[in-house]
Amino acid sequence: MSMKKLAMFSLAWISLALGVLGIFLPLLPTTPFILVAAYGFSKSSERFHQWLLNHKVFGRLVRDWENNGVIRLNAKILATVSIVLMLSTSFYFVRLAIMPMVMILLSVTCVMIFIWTRPSLPKDVKQ
Repeated sequence: MSMKKLAMFSLAWISLALGVLGIFLPLLPTTPFILVAAYGFSKSSERFHQWLLNHKVFGRLVRDWENNGVIRLNAKILATVSIVLMLSTSFYFVRLAIMPMVMILLSVTCVMIFIWTRPSLPKDVKQ
């Protein structure tokens, strides 16, 4: 295995582990890490890439993204609710100066815009 493939393979496994942890830890996102894992496996191991594409829990998420750039409506809602709850709780318990708070809110706004401007269904699915 070349160094590049080894690096991608390592990145994929680390991302997958972080994605799985994100299921249980509210501040750690799941979806981005799973998508990075899929990318890493696609560049390093067809076997593990196929395994992730066909995975019972993560397969549809990865296939939707890779094939159509889709983030399903339930994932958008869950992400939005999680982010709003975590930010609200954090801002309530941790007092920040205005500039760090503005920077955090701008970053989160960019993430929310990205999430909500992705299609919710593949083009070939009728609503």
